[in-house]
Amino acid sequence: MLLIGANGYLGRHVADRLLADPAVQLTALGRGDDADVRFDLSTGSPGALTRFLDAVHPGVVINCAGATRGGARELIRHNTVATATICESLRRSGCGARLVHLGCAAEYGPSPAGSSTGEDAVPRPGSPYGVSKLAASELVLGSGLDAIVLRVFSPTGPGTPTGSPLGRLAEAMRRVMQQGEGELRLAGLGVQRDFVDVRDVARAVHAAALSAAQGVVNIGTGRAVRLREVISVLARVAGYTGAVYEPDEAHAPGGGPQLPPPYPDGCGPWQQADVRSARDRLGWRPRIGLEESLADIWMEAACRI
Repeated sequence: MLLIGANGYLGRHVADRLLADPAVQLTALGRGDDADVRFDLSTGSPGALTRFLDAVHPGVVINCAGATRGGARELIRHNTVATATICESLRRSGCGARLVHLGCAAEYGPSPAGSSTGEDAVPRPGSPYGVSKLAASELVLGSGLDAIVLRVFSPTGPGTPTGSPLGRLAEAMRRVMQQGEGELRLAGLGVQRDFVDVRDVARAVHAAALSAAQGVVNIGTGRAVRLREVISVLARVAGYTGAVYEPDEAHAPGGGPQLPPPYPDGCGPWQQADVRSARDRLGWRPRIGLEESLADIWMEAACRI
């Protein structure tokens, strides 16, 4: 198997999962020095990647590469153009590899509160990131390749970036506890998202690589959780006993750290996956609960004290 983007948040866990399978021979391709093969998808030519594919002849190519932040031009370059390079190289190559592409729930955009978004939903991304990822997924789906797109909802767990919404929440709690303050002011706690542990995502990628399923498959838990509930669980695992306020609460005292609204993903206040396809087509179900995921995030945040 060829893993592209093995150094990223999702890619690292996918690599760990695949390396644990003795039947898998893994090659990592990426921009970092620790990749088996260095190659920048956003600037490299399809011809060069085709020659590499013909030499290595992987049975499966897994694309975990991409950018989550930056301007529209950067997002298009790292998400859309990079995926176009992969698809074109696979079409030119004689390796006949299957493609597993990691998409994201931001491709869907806003959904009605209380609903579960299925793979047949019409995507209406509400952010440049979502647009760039949707364009990449459409390139994969229209490529004519043996390909599957895993639309991952809100990944969490060990290695969560400090710049991500849950990473910022944990960092804010860490600062408050370190400074001995008794209150935490956070915005947007009414937002609800479908949080899925990154290790379960890696299991889904492994299952998709070994399956014959094609098209789009959602990867989530099928349960939306309010951020206020996430904060309550995080406070419990962290031992934080102070108050949590939202800035618009009339009784909230002034002062204290405040975060920008979380999830600038253009998906609105609610998102929840319909995960029946993952169960039926991949034989996959999530195993790791939110409390365990948050405990791992907090352990990493606490180590920065």
